[in-house]
Amino acid sequence: MSAYRRITIADVKAGDEVRALIDMQSRYLETLGYTEHGVRHVGYVSKTTANILRETGADERTIELGEIAGWLHDVGNSLCRAHHGLLGGTLAYGVLVRLGMDPAEAAHIANAIANHEEETGVAGDALSAALILADKSDAHRSRINKKNYDEFDIHDRVNMSIKKNYLVVDRAKTVIRLVIIMDSTSAPMEYLQIYLDRMVMCEKAASRLGYTFELVINGVLINHHKRGRELALRSHEDILSQD
Repeated sequence: MSAYRRITIADVKAGDEVRALIDMQSRYLETLGYTEHGVRHVGYVSKTTANILRETGADERTIELGEIAGWLHDVGNSLCRAHHGLLGGTLAYGVLVRLGMDPAEAAHIANAIANHEEETGVAGDALSAALILADKSDAHRSRINKKNYDEFDIHDRVNMSIKKNYLVVDRAKTVIRLVIIMDSTSAPMEYLQIYLDRMVMCEKAASRLGYTFELVINGVLINHHKRGRELALRSHEDILSQD
């Protein structure tokens, strides 16, 4: 019988090491003036990674590993912002093995975390692809620290302008679509100034899953213009009708 445990997301959240790392990453990045990287962000990425894997047909254990990877993906920020993906993969592997996880599963998660940043990351499989898509889709005004909001900071302006964002897996059309609704606090051009490399990474990640990635901002399909303009406009109208 294997000595390893089937580690769950509940086990990970309950671990003292994990709580300490997430608290440190959140406080450190807040000090540096970054958008929120605490429980709200990792919770979003955890749930979204799991949902992408579920909707694209992954098995239940891979879905659970995706949920864990999402919760741990930014722990490298507890040490340093630069190369935090690589640092995070190293930290996460050690934490998970100490919790009793099978080293093969821990290595799988570590690889996904190490590859989630656009500077060095490559989506090698479904787990890493889903993590990339989940992380890069989280731009929203709820990530702004209102006490430190700087209207002259492009990252703050862009996040403040995003009143709604929505990532959907359209299995019928094999499309993963990120829909963003911005107000006049910023503009789509500014969004692309800071997110273009990340969106290109999302295109590659979606391709790894056998899907096409579409970015829709204020009803305009930014990429793949020949496919789905009517669908983009319909999505925009549906979201506005919910206000």
